[in-house]
Amino acid sequence: MEYKDPNCAYCMGGELLAKFGIKICDLEGSVLYLFKEQSHPGRVILAAKRHVNDITDLTDAERDAFFADVNHVSKVLQQLFHPDKVNYGAYNDLGGHLHFHLVPKYRDSFEWGSVFAMNPGAILLSDEEYTILIDRIKSAL
Repeated sequence: MEYKDPNCAYCMGGELLAKFGIKICDLEGSVLYLFKEQSHPGRVILAAKRHVNDITDLTDAERDAFFADVNHVSKVLQQLFHPDKVNYGAYNDLGGHLHFHLVPKYRDSFEWGSVFAMNPGAILLSDEEYTILIDRIKSAL
């Protein structure tokens, strides 16, 4: 049986996840979430399908599928949001579940030329706006 951490938002979903994200869909090697805070339009998170702490804990096939998902989602973000750059963050000191933040960055916008804030709390959307954004991403996958 696969391990699920009862304190992990990616394992448990529900209220833990709702604090910061909304599930978009399952992909081959990961689960895709919309990051609720949208200071960087299109920001998403890809979490490994199973609870592992580090990329080295994945099998070769799981790792290959995970990075194929990162690549595919990045292409979708570039197509939909036209960022100048997509930043990738894998800060897993406290979370314990392997995940990557994919953060579209724009030259004349918030935090260009610096590391993105984990949760700036500046731009939250309405439920309707989240639904529209999720539908756009899903349709492009």
